[in-house]
Amino acid sequence: MSASAPTPHSEKDIAIVTDSSLLAAPLHDAAARGFASDNYSGVHPEILTALAHANGGHQVSYGEDDYTARLQEIIQTHFGAQAVAYPVFNGTGANVLSLQSMLPRWGAVICAATAHINVDENGAPERVGGMKLLPVPTEDGKLTPELIDREAWGWGDEHRAQPLAVSLTQSTELGTLYSIEEIRAIADHAHGHGMKLHMDGARLANAAAALDVPLREFTTDAGVDIVSLGGTKNGLLFGECVVVLNPEAAAGLPYLRKMNMQLASKMRFISAQFVALLEDGLWLRSAAHANAMAARLRAAVAGIDGVRPTQETQANAVFATLPAGAADRIRKKFRFYDWDAARGEVRWMCSFDTSEADVDAFAEAIRAEVGDSTGA
Repeated sequence: MSASAPTPHSEKDIAIVTDSSLLAAPLHDAAARGFASDNYSGVHPEILTALAHANGGHQVSYGEDDYTARLQEIIQTHFGAQAVAYPVFNGTGANVLSLQSMLPRWGAVICAATAHINVDENGAPERVGGMKLLPVPTEDGKLTPELIDREAWGWGDEHRAQPLAVSLTQSTELGTLYSIEEIRAIADHAHGHGMKLHMDGARLANAAAALDVPLREFTTDAGVDIVSLGGTKNGLLFGECVVVLNPEAAAGLPYLRKMNMQLASKMRFISAQFVALLEDGLWLRSAAHANAMAARLRAAVAGIDGVRPTQETQANAVFATLPAGAADRIRKKFRFYDWDAARGEVRWMCSFDTSEADVDAFAEAIRAEVGDSTGA
């Protein structure tokens, strides 16, 4: 007996269930909030809707889809007509791909000692990217031409990896911001030495919201050659983009993306998220809200004896030192990370979905526990 042909399914049959009453119960407390990372937050509802809309029918794989084509158009409105986007899975992949495309095998990258590529990517730039990092200590996470010059030397010396790129982070790992003038000065300095400029923009949206300028004003127009554009920290389910701003500065990205396992077969689902994020200002609204919540938290803890801010709060991060033992007690209610445990420094991050009530409750928990530590 021959097998019968499969029964076609209608769109109604395969519709995504959006009624939460029909879904399995969540495994976590959906009301819980933390301040450890903007990666802890869920997915923005508008992004989930965009994913559902992108899910019908078939689209050509590996980036030859309508959503990736639309993304290219939107990227050019933000970064200029020459800009080209390469969607990838994650931030480490975006950074490694960006830097690989700018460097020969003997190339080295000057970066801040606190840079994500130096301390949080488990050797991926070196092991996967095949490049050497030349980290420079900074007080605020920001490079300057003078700091760059500490490692910008040795060209032509076969015994030294050649400094051929500079990587800066905007906003920095310490929550600080480069001004447009500072970025332009670094770009001019790097290019004057024959080096290219990469920007790790995992929180680029937060920087734009804080500076109150268009994205291209402190990237393309300031002389940046290539950007790792963040999405996950600003409400996406997953996905980042390598955005080439200067086509002459990068080579081989289509091949490198595949070789480094960052080429998505169903790329429409990364691109659709970025279309929803970038097309109508969701990226800016979400980032501005996260920044505002960090400012509210900074103000709320400013008068607590024993809480001493260690960096300016310019984006969506607050850094402070706490009395011994206080952090562990506070963490019983709200999750956050130690930044420098030796001196009691912690980091508090706000997200697109952090509410005023979340901030106020967290500040009250800090006040209660730090008060116990200081005898207040």
